[in-house]
Amino acid sequence: MDYLKFDKARLVNTEYSLKKEFIRTNRAGSFASSTIINCNTRKYHGLLICPIENFGGENHVLLSSLDETLIQHGAPFNLGIHKFPGEYSPKGHKYVREYGMDPIPAITYRVGGIVLKKEFLLVEKEQRVLLRYTLVEANSPTSIRFQPFLAFRNIHALTKANLNANTRASIVDNGIGLRLYDGFPHLYMQTSEASEFVHVPDWYYNVEYKEEKKRGYACHEDLYVPGYFEMKIKKGEPIVFSAGTEEINPKSIAKQFDKEVKKRVRRDSFEHCLENSAEQFISRKGKETSIINGFPWFSTSERNTYLALPGLTLARKDEKTFLEVLNTAYDKILYRFSGDNEKNAGKDSVDVPLWFMWTLQQYADFGADKGKLWKDYGRKIKEIFNHYKFGSRLSIKMHDNGLLWTITQGVTWMNVQNNGNFLNRRMGYVVELNALWYNAVCFALELAVEAGDKKFIEEWKEIPESLKEAFVEVFWGEERKYLADYVDDNHKSWAIRPNQLFAVSLPYSCLSNEQKKSILDIIERDLLTPRGLRTLSPNHPEYIGVFKGNEQDRNCAFHYGSVFPWLFGHFADAYLNLYKAGGESTIQRYLQGFEYCLHEHGLGSISEIYDGNPPHKPNEATSYALSVAEIIRVSKMLNQSSFK
Repeated sequence: MDYLKFDKARLVNTEYSLKKEFIRTNRAGSFASSTIINCNTRKYHGLLICPIENFGGENHVLLSSLDETLIQHGAPFNLGIHKFPGEYSPKGHKYVREYGMDPIPAITYRVGGIVLKKEFLLVEKEQRVLLRYTLVEANSPTSIRFQPFLAFRNIHALTKANLNANTRASIVDNGIGLRLYDGFPHLYMQTSEASEFVHVPDWYYNVEYKEEKKRGYACHEDLYVPGYFEMKIKKGEPIVFSAGTEEINPKSIAKQFDKEVKKRVRRDSFEHCLENSAEQFISRKGKETSIINGFPWFSTSERNTYLALPGLTLARKDEKTFLEVLNTAYDKILYRFSGDNEKNAGKDSVDVPLWFMWTLQQYADFGADKGKLWKDYGRKIKEIFNHYKFGSRLSIKMHDNGLLWTITQGVTWMNVQNNGNFLNRRMGYVVELNALWYNAVCFALELAVEAGDKKFIEEWKEIPESLKEAFVEVFWGEERKYLADYVDDNHKSWAIRPNQLFAVSLPYSCLSNEQKKSILDIIERDLLTPRGLRTLSPNHPEYIGVFKGNEQDRNCAFHYGSVFPWLFGHFADAYLNLYKAGGESTIQRYLQGFEYCLHEHGLGSISEIYDGNPPHKPNEATSYALSVAEIIRVSKMLNQSSFK
């Protein structure tokens, strides 16, 4: 039985089915995404979305969708579904009987006495999607028609009917090749068996994307349909439709589908779904290996790379990929301190080098030789520390008390802005930045001792003690029993936020066990939910419990109450470090709640954020690397617990 399976009663209800989305990726950088009834609700949806080198490697939608029509006794039954202003047309979802995902997405249609099964996958190392159709039942001769909807545009844009589109199609074996605009590759659409292509070029106007409209963005586009393929389909004899950027021998299409299916890992459990999801975020291009932040619209970023890397790789015992990603990102870590404006553009995130240190720490816990870590990375660690100690272009500097002070807004992970104005001030002494700094200095000294670097030890050995004393003095509220979020010249923020958690969760902490327990009690009371941690206490007057509205409204809600699953990983670290075996049952109970996430938004994965208010509905990216990574890390942590 499929782990992720949906029946007719739920599928025909568009209010239900259009909220269920899937993501599939391959090792060539392509992905496919839509809803489980194949009605695109986002501009980011499509059956073949590829990186185009001529356009800076950015993702572009080539094949938006493919409508199938079954024909029996001259009567057509269109299985497609599109949203237009005020209506759905056609309404093929009424024929859907079942949807499953194990090991690949498959949807079953019933039209009278006809039962058709449709499966699809992306070829592992090619820019190609394959769709296999099997006629399970039919009492009369049946034909099938394929009608491709083409976009040929950037995933962040929309296209309109225009005279610049090159609508001329070239004939290839069992299909056609077509390139709408210069710079794009040709898209070759072919069938595994002989088919007739009927050239009926047309634009379909005002296809509406429901989720874009909901988010306050432009939501209508025109898609080009060059015509349709038509062919006989016999009971029990599968037909495969191929769409790729290179022509293929039709005789090999069906065999390629079978070969690709055998590579797939089952999606028959919570753990297996997360394993599959984790693989989707790993991107390999040439000599570089990186982590994609999430789907369907993210690319990569340094902070999220270091935060997600241990969970996506080390927790899955994939040391090779860990090192590939680490060394790809590591080469860029000092750009933020350089005077090269092109290299350091957008690199003002002062915590990123400190998360790099945390990632190395996770690698050391995995079993890496600490002396070798210092040999390999010690030079840059020293450079990083010197930039913090003596100041840099980041407007951050270590004060005499050892704490880091920043006068720049938007340099922490809470950096959302509206119209150029940051919504969360967070300047001066920032709590998680200094917790990370203390942890980083202590860990660097640990590595230096292992490697025998006496000069570094002598220079930095006195810092932790003064830093620890200053941290408690500046941030700890003796009456409140928790930490200030930030402290600047004029203000000390006592908003209850999850940032203070890192002062408890990191391996080296400035706090006593009594202080840690008090902070965890408050976080558990005000911030912990079944989907992770809120970014602000519901008791705060600025708390926003529901993530909705246009871009500005959503930005306001992002760090003022929205729940982030990835923070649960650090809550689990803190809780287990404090309570040892006695805390395992609590963490296990919360962990089990994340299994429901796999069924509610991005199927088989975990979303970026959730509403702060119950029932904690999912929002934003349907599959988020950091969410998946931290839930995997917690799961493995419990399974390998040293407390047992």
